Amino acid sequence: MLFLLLWLFVLGLISYYLLQQSISPITRTPVWLLWLVIMSPALIWSGWLLMHGSSKKAPPELLIIPFVVCPFVYWFLVQWGRKEIKSETAEVAGSNSTEPAKPKTPVRPINQAEEASLRDCFPWSIYFLRDLEFWPQAVICRGQLRTNPEAAYKVIRENVERHFGDRFLVIFQNSFSGQPFFAIVPNPTRQSAENPVKPESLARPFFALALLLITLFTTTIVGSQIAGVTEKVLQSNPSMLLKGLPYAIALIVILGIHESGHYLTARFYQIRTTLPYFIPVPFFLGTFGAFIQMRSPMPNRRALFDISIAGPFAGLVATVPFLIWGLYHSTIVPISDKSGMLNFDSFNPKFSLLMTLLSKLTLGGALNTETAINLHPIAVAGYLGLIVTAFNLMPVGQLDGGHIVHAMFGQRASMAIGQFARLCMLLLSFLEPGLLLWALILFLTPLNDEPALNDVSELNNWRDFLGLVAIGLLLIILLPAPRILVQWLNV
Repeated sequence: MLFLLLWLFVLGLISYYLLQQSISPITRTPVWLLWLVIMSPALIWSGWLLMHGSSKKAPPELLIIPFVVCPFVYWFLVQWGRKEIKSETAEVAGSNSTEPAKPKTPVRPINQAEEASLRDCFPWSIYFLRDLEFWPQAVICRGQLRTNPEAAYKVIRENVERHFGDRFLVIFQNSFSGQPFFAIVPNPTRQSAENPVKPESLARPFFALALLLITLFTTTIVGSQIAGVTEKVLQSNPSMLLKGLPYAIALIVILGIHESGHYLTARFYQIRTTLPYFIPVPFFLGTFGAFIQMRSPMPNRRALFDISIAGPFAGLVATVPFLIWGLYHSTIVPISDKSGMLNFDSFNPKFSLLMTLLSKLTLGGALNTETAINLHPIAVAGYLGLIVTAFNLMPVGQLDGGHIVHAMFGQRASMAIGQFARLCMLLLSFLEPGLLLWALILFLTPLNDEPALNDVSELNNWRDFLGLVAIGLLLIILLPAPRILVQWLNV
């Protein structure tokens, strides 16, 4: 019961934060109302479990109302309160003045004298420029691409830098019709008399170290609980807290290596980024993970792919040895109705093909259809590392997997893939209720991903292959072991 209440509390905080950040800017519907609707499935199911337990079969309406009605109501409320972006001309026309409405003249990024210089930046043999569209904060350059995208972007960027210095960033994207176009936008990091931006110090090593030490403490507390140390024992003998160190160190190493993969690859591409920051919490798993913040635009889809895939692959390399060692030192217990993917004292690995194979490989004949696993604390850390890898590989929005499919297939296709992945995750949560939190978080995650400066040039075959490997890795972690394999392995 305590675990269920903590689960609800964590889910509530995460969902409210995501709604506040991603949905509130586009709708006038109160965030608390959207939060209540999106939390209804979890609240209804939790209430049922508290009253009846997991042994009693749930009625059909307990599936229809939370998973059919609530998403429809959520969508209706978002659309009902959706904010309209009015143009400056419409705003003037809607005023009380009796004179004819006159649109405001937007501030052009370049003046008329500089327009000829901008046109000279587009050689007709590279990109045949047809017209320029002047927006308040951008110049859209439309034309016909006459060479490969990477060479075109390099030539035009160098030309713009030769004529205008570092005043502008050059963006190369595909339109909705699939036609590549250039956008010239002011460089926000450029220092000038009008924009005296000072470079921000991103190192902050003492801040990163403080978060690391606090996270080490909170994960050690949780690790001692996983190791069976009760609060009463801990109060009488504080040294028993050290039993939580194996879990804490293993989990921090896994998360740290994951983020270091992102960090080192970003530094290789000379992208300004922070050090990895851990997020400590005094309950649940002891941490909500770690993250880095990149403060420079992504130069191209190749860099986006490399930085995104480096984290999950590096984290997996650290996760598997910890997981195998922890499984080897785990104990076998009789399987029960409470066995499952979230019960570390009676863990059933059959929900995941990869967990099934690793568990059987490590434990051998001791693991069969009548047994479950009492996970060693290091095995818990390795298992959580595997879950973190799978979650980050989900091809949705700004998750690592979302960046990967964006780099492989383009921004428009990646949004369609992300929507399909969210629906599949929701359906999978019907078979494995432990994935419900995961599915809800994905539905609250925006599908769009920020484009790279050169968002047109495609990846090479080797990177496409690695992207498919990453998708395959996600599938073998998430999908359950086939019945024929379960029978053959006797698990």
